Amino acid sequence: MSRSKDSDASSLSAHEERAQAQALFNSIGDGVITTDEFGKITRINPAALKILGYKENELLNTWFPQKIIAVDENGEAINLIDRPITKAFLSGESVYEKMYYRRKNGQKVPVTVTVSPIILGNRPVGAVEVFRDITVEYEIDRMKSEFISLASHQLRTPLSAIKTYSHMLIDGYMGEITPPQRKSLQTVVVAANRMNELISTLLNITRIEAGSITITTKQVNLHKVIEEILKELDHTANAKQIQLSLKVATRQPTVRTDPLIIKEIISNLVSNAIKYTPEEGSVTVTISSRGKQHVMVRVEDTGFGIPEQAQTQIFTKFFRAQNVVRRETSGTGLGLYLVHALTEQLGGKVWFTSKEDVGTTFYVSLPRQRQAALKPQPISVV
Repeated sequence: MSRSKDSDASSLSAHEERAQAQALFNSIGDGVITTDEFGKITRINPAALKILGYKENELLNTWFPQKIIAVDENGEAINLIDRPITKAFLSGESVYEKMYYRRKNGQKVPVTVTVSPIILGNRPVGAVEVFRDITVEYEIDRMKSEFISLASHQLRTPLSAIKTYSHMLIDGYMGEITPPQRKSLQTVVVAANRMNELISTLLNITRIEAGSITITTKQVNLHKVIEEILKELDHTANAKQIQLSLKVATRQPTVRTDPLIIKEIISNLVSNAIKYTPEEGSVTVTISSRGKQHVMVRVEDTGFGIPEQAQTQIFTKFFRAQNVVRRETSGTGLGLYLVHALTEQLGGKVWFTSKEDVGTTFYVSLPRQRQAALKPQPISVV
């Protein structure tokens, strides 16, 4: 009799635990889907059903990639091999990405997706995906970009007037000026130039994010382009007694790409290196081959370095590491975001290695042939 009661109590406890687990699963605010080792959907919570617009019986026991359609910015279906769930199964590690899901009614919704494999006996036996609708964040970011673009365009006209009349005053077109007046006007011109650079950066970012940047390809000699950049930045480097140098470790430093965009990328990296390197330091630019199909530009400095905890955020918009904020108050945190976005537009890659208080090295790998027919893709702002 006692054993029967114990068995009933144990059974009741197990039943309660299952009910609690199901209640917990259903109460999660983000969408959650679990699959078996073959990608068949085994569980899905109400939040996921709400985001996707399906009923539970329409998704349970169906093949995940067939029912949960992932698309890019242009509505094109993402290949199965490129989807987070496939990457999680193949790598055995959690994968985080931003993309769009297509709802049952055909509407696409921006989401953040985290997929973690369920490992048993050293092999994946299923996966858990957690995803969140980020439509509101997307719209806020889009409106911020539109505002930045509009404000930047409107600032261009008065800024041009400030620069023009300041130069006219300095050159004596409106009468003689005293040395203190000349010094003050030169300060105005320097500030106007800095504002103009910021406006150009903001406009470039909004064009990239809208997918409207124009790419014109031609044969570019990186050696000559970088020599020009270093000459332009030589005065800034000399003011801090920083040694600028260029090394060419390849016989073919040419690529077919957009020369203006390349100049923007390298100028940002070198000027950043000068800015965040203490006096009497050094900045070295090296051009080398990376296999037969790519050329690599390396920008190495002896600067402040990037703290380890900040390295995952270094290419995000408006981000600046705390160690440089304390030393250098000026800066927008847009330069490296722009470098990353422009490099991707050219079909290249950018990455870095860094150690705090030792220095940083940025690497830009560019294809030797950038096809002009490739259409620039919008950069997702989600």
